[in-house]
Order: sequence, then structure tokens, then C-alpha cells
Amino acid sequence: MKLLEGKTAIITGGSRGIGKGIVEVFANHGANVAFTYSSSAEAANNLANEVTKLGVKAKAYQSDAASFTEAQALVDEVIKDFGSIDILINNAGITKDNLLMRISEEDFDKVIEVNLKSVFNMTKAVQRTMLKQRHGSIINMSSVVGVKGNAGQTNYAASKAGVIGFTKSVAIELGSRNIRCNAIAPGFIETEMTQNLNEDAIKGWADMIPLKRGGSPQDVANACVFLASDLSAYVTGQVLNVDGGMLT
Repeated sequence: MKLLEGKTAIITGGSRGIGKGIVEVFANHGANVAFTYSSSAEAANNLANEVTKLGVKAKAYQSDAASFTEAQALVDEVIKDFGSIDILINNAGITKDNLLMRISEEDFDKVIEVNLKSVFNMTKAVQRTMLKQRHGSIINMSSVVGVKGNAGQTNYAASKAGVIGFTKSVAIELGSRNIRCNAIAPGFIETEMTQNLNEDAIKGWADMIPLKRGGSPQDVANACVFLASDLSAYVTGQVLNVDGGMLT
């Protein structure tokens, strides 16, 4: 059963990691997917070509969600190419980890800009379309670090905690128009970024997790399918931890 048949989704940061997993799983569920990338044009276009074989429409756009004007231009292009926007997944994000005593102002500002301001930019950009349609699902990628904090990640934790506050406020503002807004807080997800960690570090993470393993991009994508589909029609303003029980 295809839960997203005929729906159009925008996914920021969709060419790798969790974003790529979301693009693939959404296409499998019948969604047309418009996704952004920052620099890896070849990988992004290859992904678009691959998921198109599933019988859906897919297109990759080079766009910086941290730029207000680029976010507006992206949404205009997607409307022109796809005709509607039913789902927005704010997934684009970066890390610049360091202890507070060593972190630079530039690294703090950049993480806030990419991880938090991009969520404002894209939500603002799709709002008018979703208000006209009187429906929509917005899903913002937070993190378990945004829920509980983590040493060496003050900038990242602040940005992801901000995403949660933003999500709950948007849910209250737009709920009367049948526009839902939820957040997902992934735990330790095995992606290209974590492949650089040594085996002992990965085992250390896994030992702290009740399910004794890291998650996959597909685990997060499946949670996104639930929040994007009509299965969650009465769910808004919530934070769904996808963490193997890490925060239990």
C-alpha cells in the first residue's frame, strides 16, 4: 500500500544520509519528490534518475535553505514543476562540534543559520501554498541532542532545540488550516558521516542504546512517512524520537 500516492514533497539536504533515505522511501510510497543539494550535483541527479524509475516524478535542485531568497525561489520553482506542495521536510543540517571554550562565533552562527534559520526560511516559503490548499504536513529534523544536550555540541544542540520550539509554535498557528507540523529527533543514525568513526566508538554508542544498534536512514524515513501521511491526521506539534530507546 502506497501511503503517499500523488503527494508532492520537498526534502532539503536530500542527496545523502538521512535525506537520501527519505527521498528513496517516499518515492517507494508513491510521492513525487523535489529535493535539494548543496554541491554534489552528480550524486543528486543520479538519485533523481533512480527514483524516477519507480514511476514518480523526481527532481534535484541546487539550493541553500539557509538563504531566505533561495528558499523562496526554490518553492516557486517546485510549484512550477510539480503544481503543488503537500509535504515539507526540513532536513538540511551541519555540525561544527567543539567545546564551548574553543568554539568560534563563526562556527556557532553558521550552525544556527543552516540548522535553524533554514527551517524558518522554508516553512515561510511554503506557508502560502499550504494555506491556499488548506492542507499540508511539515516535518522538521531535530535531534536527541536538541532534547537532552551534549558536551561539545552547544551550537548544534541549540539549533536543534530551537527547531522543536519552532515546530510547536507553527503547529499552533497553522492547525486551524489543517496544516500539521511535527519534529523528528533521530538518535545515532549510521550514515556517511558516521562511517568515519572507528569500531570502538560505534560500539560505545550501541552499548548505550536499548536496541543495541545504530539506526538507519530508512528508520527515520519510515517515521517521516507516518507523519507525512493521513495515518497521522490527528498528530501535530509533537516530537517523535527515533533513537532505539536512547532517551528512555
